[in-house]
Amino acid sequence: MIRDRLAIAYSRQKSYVDNRKRALEFEKVGNVAYDLKLPNDMACVHPVFYVPILKKFPGDTTSILPVEGLGVDENIYYDEVPVEILDRQVKWMKNKKVATVKVLWTNHLDEGAT
Repeated sequence: MIRDRLAIAYSRQKSYVDNRKRALEFEKVGNVAYDLKLPNDMACVHPVFYVPILKKFPGDTTSILPVEGLGVDENIYYDEVPVEILDRQVKWMKNKKVATVKVLWTNHLDEGAT
Protein backbone atom coordinates (compact mmCIF):
# COMPACT_ATOMS: atom_id res chain seq x y z
CA MET A 1 0.00 0.00 0.00
CA ILE A 2 2.85 2.40 0.87
CA ARG A 3 4.71 1.52 -2.35
CA ASP A 4 1.57 2.16 -4.39
CA ARG A 5 1.08 5.58 -2.80
CA LEU A 6 4.75 6.45 -3.32
CA ALA A 7 4.48 5.40 -6.98
CA ILE A 8 1.38 7.58 -7.43
CA ALA A 9 3.08 10.56 -5.76
CA TYR A 10 6.21 10.07 -7.89
CA SER A 11 4.11 9.89 -11.05
CA ARG A 12 2.22 13.07 -10.12
CA GLN A 13 5.44 15.00 -9.40
CA LYS A 14 7.02 13.75 -12.63
CA SER A 15 4.03 14.97 -14.64
CA TYR A 16 4.34 18.44 -13.02
CA VAL A 17 8.02 18.61 -13.96
CA ASP A 18 7.48 17.31 -17.48
CA ASN A 19 4.85 19.97 -18.19
CA ARG A 20 7.21 22.80 -17.15
CA LYS A 21 10.41 21.43 -18.69
CA ARG A 22 11.79 22.95 -21.86
CA ALA A 23 14.81 22.00 -23.91
CA LEU A 24 17.86 24.25 -23.79
CA GLU A 25 20.61 23.89 -26.35
CA PHE A 26 24.26 24.52 -25.55
CA GLU A 27 27.46 23.39 -27.22
CA LYS A 28 29.17 21.17 -24.65
CA VAL A 29 32.85 21.77 -23.94
CA GLY A 30 33.39 19.46 -20.99
CA ASN A 31 31.47 17.67 -18.28
CA VAL A 32 30.50 20.89 -16.50
CA ALA A 33 31.13 23.68 -19.05
CA TYR A 34 29.36 25.14 -22.09
CA ASP A 35 30.66 27.33 -24.89
CA LEU A 36 28.09 30.05 -25.63
CA LYS A 37 27.83 31.91 -28.93
CA LEU A 38 27.76 35.57 -27.95
CA PRO A 39 27.05 38.58 -30.18
CA ASN A 40 30.01 40.45 -31.67
CA ASP A 41 29.61 43.41 -29.30
CA MET A 42 30.31 41.03 -26.39
CA ALA A 43 33.54 39.66 -27.90
CA CYS A 44 35.52 40.75 -24.81
CA VAL A 45 33.47 38.39 -22.58
CA HIS A 46 34.88 34.89 -22.11
CA PRO A 47 32.37 32.55 -23.82
CA VAL A 48 32.87 29.44 -21.63
CA PHE A 49 30.57 29.29 -18.62
CA TYR A 50 30.49 26.60 -15.97
CA VAL A 51 27.13 24.94 -15.36
CA PRO A 52 27.12 25.22 -11.53
CA ILE A 53 27.21 29.05 -11.76
CA LEU A 54 24.51 29.43 -14.44
CA LYS A 55 21.15 30.66 -13.18
CA LYS A 56 17.84 31.17 -14.89
CA PHE A 57 17.06 34.83 -15.58
CA PRO A 58 13.36 35.68 -15.90
CA GLY A 59 13.92 38.24 -18.68
CA ASP A 60 13.26 41.55 -16.94
CA THR A 61 14.04 44.12 -19.66
CA THR A 62 14.15 47.03 -17.19
CA SER A 63 17.33 45.67 -15.61
CA ILE A 64 19.26 45.55 -18.91
CA LEU A 65 21.58 48.50 -19.46
CA PRO A 66 23.27 49.30 -22.78
CA VAL A 67 27.03 48.73 -22.68
CA GLU A 68 27.85 51.63 -25.02
CA GLY A 69 27.47 54.58 -22.61
CA LEU A 70 28.81 52.92 -19.47
CA GLY A 71 32.51 53.58 -20.01
CA VAL A 72 33.41 49.88 -19.69
CA ASP A 73 37.05 49.07 -20.44
CA GLU A 74 38.37 45.87 -22.03
CA ASN A 75 38.53 44.14 -18.62
CA ILE A 76 34.77 44.76 -18.11
CA TYR A 77 35.39 47.29 -15.33
CA TYR A 78 33.93 50.75 -14.89
CA ASP A 79 34.19 53.43 -12.24
CA GLU A 80 31.21 54.04 -10.02
CA VAL A 81 30.77 57.65 -9.03
CA PRO A 82 28.15 58.91 -6.55
CA VAL A 83 25.66 61.20 -8.28
CA GLU A 84 23.22 62.22 -5.58
CA ILE A 85 22.31 61.54 -1.96
CA LEU A 86 18.69 60.39 -2.01
CA ASP A 87 17.96 59.85 1.67
CA ARG A 88 19.54 60.14 5.14
CA GLN A 89 18.38 58.36 8.28
CA VAL A 90 19.59 57.76 11.80
CA LYS A 91 18.52 54.46 13.35
CA TRP A 92 18.98 53.13 16.86
CA MET A 93 20.80 49.79 17.03
CA LYS A 94 20.67 48.67 20.65
CA ASN A 95 22.45 51.57 22.41
CA LYS A 96 24.07 53.18 19.36
CA LYS A 97 22.96 55.61 16.70
CA VAL A 98 23.76 54.41 13.18
CA ALA A 99 23.60 56.89 10.31
CA THR A 100 22.56 55.52 6.91
CA VAL A 101 22.76 57.31 3.60
CA LYS A 102 21.08 56.20 0.36
CA VAL A 103 23.26 57.15 -2.61
CA LEU A 104 22.44 57.09 -6.33
CA TRP A 105 25.48 55.88 -8.30
CA THR A 106 26.32 56.39 -11.97
CA ASN A 107 25.11 53.62 -14.30
CA HIS A 108 22.39 52.54 -11.84
CA LEU A 109 18.66 53.10 -11.78
CA ASP A 110 16.88 54.60 -8.76
CA GLU A 111 15.95 51.08 -7.62
CA GLY A 112 19.65 50.18 -7.57
CA ALA A 113 20.59 52.94 -5.15
CA THR A 114 22.41 51.84 -1.99
